Amino acid sequence: MQERTSLEDSLSGIGKVEQELEDDIGMIELGEAEGDDGVVAEAEAALKNLKKEVARRELEALLSGEADRFDSYLEVHAGAGGTESQDWAQMLLRMYTRWAENHGFKVEYLEESEGEEAGIKSATIQVSGHNAYGWLKTEAGVHRLVRISPFDSNARRHTSFSSVQVFPVIDDSIKIDIKESDVRTDTMRSGGAGGQHVNKTESAVRLTHIPTGVAVVCQAGRSQHKNRAQAWDMLRARLYEMELKKREEKAAADQAAKTDIGWGHQIRSYVLQPYQMVKDLRTGVQTSDTSGVLNGELDDFMAATLAQRAFGTPGADIEDVD
Repeated sequence: MQERTSLEDSLSGIGKVEQELEDDIGMIELGEAEGDDGVVAEAEAALKNLKKEVARRELEALLSGEADRFDSYLEVHAGAGGTESQDWAQMLLRMYTRWAENHGFKVEYLEESEGEEAGIKSATIQVSGHNAYGWLKTEAGVHRLVRISPFDSNARRHTSFSSVQVFPVIDDSIKIDIKESDVRTDTMRSGGAGGQHVNKTESAVRLTHIPTGVAVVCQAGRSQHKNRAQAWDMLRARLYEMELKKREEKAAADQAAKTDIGWGHQIRSYVLQPYQMVKDLRTGVQTSDTSGVLNGELDDFMAATLAQRAFGTPGADIEDVD
């Protein structure tokens, strides 16, 4: 039913675009014939808006991957650097939360490990909405921040790294079989805010898939039973996402867009000092509106990465910032 609804929306959208295009052209021809500049200007403005709608639908057509339509888990992990990187990790988490809210997506916090002084060591959220994974998968990788540290009394410039991992929330139509003997279960007290209950009971659950080393943590629920069920869903999703990546790596069409995801292989740099610039190092897309980006305005970066993966557009050369 989800697939049918998506296809019906695509087909009806194409029909609507065709009809509006025909109507606008007709209005321009009529206005020119009658010498009515007002009608012509109104129809031309409508054509410009229609062009934006076509661009949006063209971009959505790129979201045709097997799991693109699913909801998404998003994990943020602070890199080496202590408080500075942990603060950057929290800024990234806020950025993606704002992006999701701006698109009408639902955000649920599943796990959060607070930093010693500020920020977070790690966090996991679930973003629910149409094509959530298709959009967010472009954000997986290492993100680099250059700024004057608010934690440095000498006001020196610091470089921080945090990584983002994204994997789909799979539904019942996809079966992932995992042997229980391959999974180690650990329970612990929930971290962060939560009141007396989470502080006194071991309700948080960590599952570790021994053959792959994949580990997931859930502490959103008050009961260990609920957290265990959620953690199993997350583990299945992680293993499914690993299989998707294996398939992509085997496809020749994806070779040009591949990039390592690890320290020293950042996908995007956010420079707040000595100048204002956010630059995606895969596509070359950049903007000086750093405030807008950190408040969730990420569509241009996501669109460029999707187009690069679909059409193999060469990425930009990586430029370092001292």
